[in-house]
Amino acid sequence: MADTLLSRFLRYVRVDTQSDEASPTFPSTANQWVLLKMLESELHAMGAEEVTLGEFGYVMATIPATSPNPKLPTLAFFAHVDTAPAFPGKNVKPIVHRKWNGKPIRLPDDPSQILDPKIYPELLKAKGKDIVTASGKTLLGADDKAGVAVVMTLADYLLRHPEIPHGPIRVCFNPDEEVGRGMDKIDLEELRADVAYTLDGENPHEVVWETFSADGAVVTIEGVSTHPGEGKKYRMVNSMQLAAKLLNTLPRDGLAETTERRQGFIHPYQILGGVEKTELRFILRDFELDGLAARGKQLKGLCRGLQSAEPRTRISCSIKPQYRNMGYWLKKNMTPVNLAYEAVRVLGMEPTSPATRGGTDGSRLTERGVPTPNLGNGAHNLHGPLEWVAVQDMELAVQVCVELIKLWEQKGEKYKGKRHKAEGKK
Repeated sequence: MADTLLSRFLRYVRVDTQSDEASPTFPSTANQWVLLKMLESELHAMGAEEVTLGEFGYVMATIPATSPNPKLPTLAFFAHVDTAPAFPGKNVKPIVHRKWNGKPIRLPDDPSQILDPKIYPELLKAKGKDIVTASGKTLLGADDKAGVAVVMTLADYLLRHPEIPHGPIRVCFNPDEEVGRGMDKIDLEELRADVAYTLDGENPHEVVWETFSADGAVVTIEGVSTHPGEGKKYRMVNSMQLAAKLLNTLPRDGLAETTERRQGFIHPYQILGGVEKTELRFILRDFELDGLAARGKQLKGLCRGLQSAEPRTRISCSIKPQYRNMGYWLKKNMTPVNLAYEAVRVLGMEPTSPATRGGTDGSRLTERGVPTPNLGNGAHNLHGPLEWVAVQDMELAVQVCVELIKLWEQKGEKYKGKRHKAEGKK
């Protein structure tokens, strides 16, 4: 299984699939279709049924039930094909470090990039395992191509072992998770899942059922542009200077770089513009809805203060919901979480449930009525050049899914039809 996982993963990460927040298309980038079509073809070749690639880039397939019990719920397993736009994802050159010896790894294409267990202690758990990294100038793409490899290997394994009893299984690969649109176009009637799991976490013993709640904010500052040589005479107002003032008024202890665990934040991540007009983009995050609303109120208040100080400008602040903490719904029926815990323990690991300081496609799916905890795929140091994954951890992730499927076959009959109504909690 490890060799199959590795060969799949190495093949997938070489495909450039970065998504693009500014793109109006869905998927947001044409290159995502390359991997989506590859996965469609591979599912056909392995003998999956009902293989489809829809107009919005969702690859779906069915692993037919092998259990004689017709009352079992349908499970779905998800992974997203896109990689983060935060760092280059083109011309990825994966490097396999066999039986890693525990010493720092210097990436050859940029020797300043060093994976050092003194800085990244999580690495120490991977000593003796086969670690995959990029070469230093790109992402690896383990987020979430490790998940893609895990789900594909799971599907292949189940098809090769029909003696394993299970209910109907659906697999789904989607675009644009990294730009917050992964579930925007999915048809839940086509998916036909009662419960789902995303393979988009880190350690294979993790079962995540709490995420941030998230809003996005856009602040637009319109200044007064004149010839710089006559700036004082004609009372220039440089919108970039005002943007800098706004950023400097953000409380230092409420930024992404100064918070941890269950602390929320306001995070400016993009600034575009010139003298006449500047646009700033923010993400607002908190585990509690009251805290999220307070951060939006705080940002709007800072904008009003800046507007009062310089009345010749026009400053607007627009805030839009992105996703909500899946825990609001999952805690009402913890069966999908508890069975995942049990699957992890079957393999001799102790499950953990860190509250994720981010979101997953499962956040949106859960809100829309399909309970979707997040499972680990072995990937670490995401969204940067020091991303890495251990092949043996990906293999454990497959095994967790297999045990989970067995448990649903044994205990899932009473869950059928219990899918909650999407409440649209805002």
